[in-house]
Amino acid sequence: MRHNTSPQVNAGSMADIAFLLLIFFLVTTTISADKGINRKLPAECPPGQTCDTDINERNILRVIINNDDEIFVEDNIVALSDLKEVAKAFLDNNGDASCVYCNGKKDAKSSDNPNEAIISLQNGKLTSYEMYVAVQDILTQAYYELREDYAKSVLGKSANKLTEAELIKVKDAYPCLLYTSPSPR
Repeated sequence: MRHNTSPQVNAGSMADIAFLLLIFFLVTTTISADKGINRKLPAECPPGQTCDTDINERNILRVIINNDDEIFVEDNIVALSDLKEVAKAFLDNNGDASCVYCNGKKDAKSSDNPNEAIISLQNGKLTSYEMYVAVQDILTQAYYELREDYAKSVLGKSANKLTEAELIKVKDAYPCLLYTSPSPR
């Protein structure tokens, strides 16, 4: 009599192979860490101290994104494409004529100088995340472009060719004073 039996594969070591493959992929795979929006938050006020500082109102540029993703700068609607130039004009204004490297219009109703200028970004509860990030990016680009101009005109170099000390000097010339908070609207 003949038996029609097919040869069988020994599956005893399959679990070992699957385990080794799992370990291999866990060890060799890199998982990219998502980064958030890079902002330095103000330091917390120590207990028992008053940390309020008087800020001249003209040194604050209020940017508000409402619930319909409309951008308001000082109660005027501004297109996203125009926001960078508005921010650069505010930061580089030189209203008190103390900034020797500024190229602004020296408007007495705008910021005194880049070290005093503050951009306050507020958003509504229903503001879309995409619009919030887009506005943050535009405002950050305004700072970077002013820093690049400073590096070229004052230091005679492109910003990506600066030494560490020169980079600190550029950041001190145009410190990023961008604060965000939820809108009261």
